[in-house]
Amino acid sequence: MDFMERLYGLAKKVKQVSGSLSTEEATKNALVMPFLHSVLGYDIFDPNEVIPEFTADVGTKKHEKVDYALMKDGAVQILMECKKYGDPLSTKHASQLFRYFSVTNARIAILTNGVQYQFYTDIDKPNRMDEKPFLTLDLEDLDEHVIPEVKKLTKNSFDVESVVDAAGELKYLNQLKVALQEQFQSPGEEFVKFLTSKVYDGVQTPKVKAQFLELTTKALKQFLNDSVNARLKSAMGDGETKAAPPSAPDVAVEVEDNKSPKIVTTEEEVEGFNIVKAILRQKVDAQRIVARDTQSYFGVLLDDNNRKPLCRLRFNAKQKYIGIFDADKNETRHSIETLDDIFGFEDDLKNTINFYE
Repeated sequence: MDFMERLYGLAKKVKQVSGSLSTEEATKNALVMPFLHSVLGYDIFDPNEVIPEFTADVGTKKHEKVDYALMKDGAVQILMECKKYGDPLSTKHASQLFRYFSVTNARIAILTNGVQYQFYTDIDKPNRMDEKPFLTLDLEDLDEHVIPEVKKLTKNSFDVESVVDAAGELKYLNQLKVALQEQFQSPGEEFVKFLTSKVYDGVQTPKVKAQFLELTTKALKQFLNDSVNARLKSAMGDGETKAAPPSAPDVAVEVEDNKSPKIVTTEEEVEGFNIVKAILRQKVDAQRIVARDTQSYFGVLLDDNNRKPLCRLRFNAKQKYIGIFDADKNETRHSIETLDDIFGFEDDLKNTINFYE
């Protein structure tokens, strides 16, 4: 089992045991120790690698303990402090990490509640743990960009200098992402002013500012939707559709005459198409499965041929439907509650292929 499989396996376990984790010890046993052993590759039963309840008296603070110290070549490399599952993580509740960081050889500190793992080093001041983490891993919301960085901390790959060297860029990159996320959710006055100056040459009166605050909010949301659709397009593969509206460039759109398309291909429709495609590619080449959006429904065709309909996704109303065709090309609509319900029509969808082959 490789690193990714072990990590995703632990993430799956979180869902199974989280309801039973009412204490810090339960969190350690169920999640933290498996993280150290299965994910990072340390032998939790070997005190030469993992020391639980690590003590290093600091000044007037005697007999304080850090939950775990990870060792290499007889020296402390990583310190870890644990909280109960569900507890918010804050360096205010990790005073031992700060103190021990400065009196041991450790260059990495981890603060965790079993699900979120915050990784710290000493970017701001040497031998003093930073106030903010350079990396955060969330087992309930795995970020593909974080996984390779966590892998660098495994026992077999651990190189403290390379980790610390990369930490500076990661720290500020993550902080910039957080700042951007805040602006996307609620654009600040300076941010709006900056964007407005890029497209508007007039005086930014209060009325103009109010107008562009609304426009900026809409533009950011549309930009996010377009980015999501572009990513979905990449996942679907190139060359599978004939034309494309800006919001979903992988989906053909039916347009009357030369008028601009009034159709907006939604993220749900594209996700639904991906599910249908995943089912049908077991029967035919994926490139033969083509999407075509209309004002009434989102159609899926074989060979981009209107005479070979495979199904229709009707997601434009509150109640969603999937339309399944029989041998005479009569459509029967079936209500669905979630996109996962499409998998329940796997046999029907595969059988539709037989009508045309």
